[in-house]
Amino acid sequence: MNSNMTLSALTSLTGLDVFDYLDQEVSIPVIDGLQAQGDLIVIPFSLLANIVAPLPWTRSVRVPLSGVELLRSAAGGNPHSLVADEGECTWSTPVKDARGLALGMLDTRVTAYLIHPEHGATGIAPGRYVIGRQQERGVGRARGAVMLVAD
Repeated sequence: MNSNMTLSALTSLTGLDVFDYLDQEVSIPVIDGLQAQGDLIVIPFSLLANIVAPLPWTRSVRVPLSGVELLRSAAGGNPHSLVADEGECTWSTPVKDARGLALGMLDTRVTAYLIHPEHGATGIAPGRYVIGRQQERGVGRARGAVMLVAD
């Protein structure tokens, strides 16, 4: 995979689908900083190094081109999948997180991509990242309450 990828090229390579209303010829941005996709957030490890760490039982898997499902919506809907060139990226989980939000850690030597059927794809530049859930403050009856973003 390269860092100049279109959504149609990525879905063809991985076999993962996105909804038809998304522009298939859009170039996928590749970011080396904070980025969000629906209810997930990607954070450079250096920003969380004091509060996120592997556990003695953390397991690392190589991310295949066909993807690793990181999170599926609460209602059992669409998954967020992590994809990368075979053998160039590892996903480690579970991890210790003082906030309780991290799903795992990503180590990649190449551009990795998060794909979601509704959101399309985002590119993650080479490096180490923590991928976790996002939080938001409630409104209305839940005003001020902190809750997980529901995608």
